[in-house]
Amino acid sequence: MSKLKVAAVADLHMKEDRSVSYAELFSEISQAADVLVIAGDLTDLGKPVEAELLADDLKSCTIPVVAVLGNHDHQGNATEEVSSILLKAGVHLLNGQAVEIADVGFAGTKGFIGGFGRHMLGSFGEAAIKTMVSESVDEAMRLENALRTTTAKRALVILHYAPIAETIAGEPKEIYPFLGSSRLAETIDRFQVSAVVHGHAHKGTYEGQTPGGAPVFNVAAHIEKPTGRPYAILEL
Repeated sequence: MSKLKVAAVADLHMKEDRSVSYAELFSEISQAADVLVIAGDLTDLGKPVEAELLADDLKSCTIPVVAVLGNHDHQGNATEEVSSILLKAGVHLLNGQAVEIADVGFAGTKGFIGGFGRHMLGSFGEAAIKTMVSESVDEAMRLENALRTTTAKRALVILHYAPIAETIAGEPKEIYPFLGSSRLAETIDRFQVSAVVHGHAHKGTYEGQTPGGAPVFNVAAHIEKPTGRPYAILEL
């Protein structure tokens, strides 16, 4: 079984003023990897015009692109239009689904907040708290559904929110509950997963693992990586 090189990055935050272009980066990635994964926050404010600009830059990417949305992509209340633009650009945009490329299953969903370990928020008290916990549980179920649909022996999980606290280390501890949830790791550890990538925690830590031993990588563009570039290279 030949290895598949995956370039993974998150938190591109494409802006309407086009202050940053990713065309050259995508061209570089196309030479360095077989697949590009973007783990959320493709846009800065979830505006369709930002998605259009990113789609234009993606024309320089000659390899398959797999992505999930992040919290910033929801800001403009236009996720359907943003998603449609990215799908038309050829992006495999996952929200509780999986896609198989070269015998590797890519399973993805956004994820959500909730905290980690014994500090994880429980469904108790006000209706607003119960709604928030319900959303966290729903995202974990979407991930489970995605993992169940792939029969590939190698699987890469794509999230925006973190499944473990280890890869958000460096962020203020006060905001840990808003950066991810252990419910995602609990789901991951019920399956045979080769690696997990996420973003969201710009000041976090590059590498960690779930309690079950699955490697987890924070691939936010701001995180220092072994490549010395905004993206990580994973060999699956």
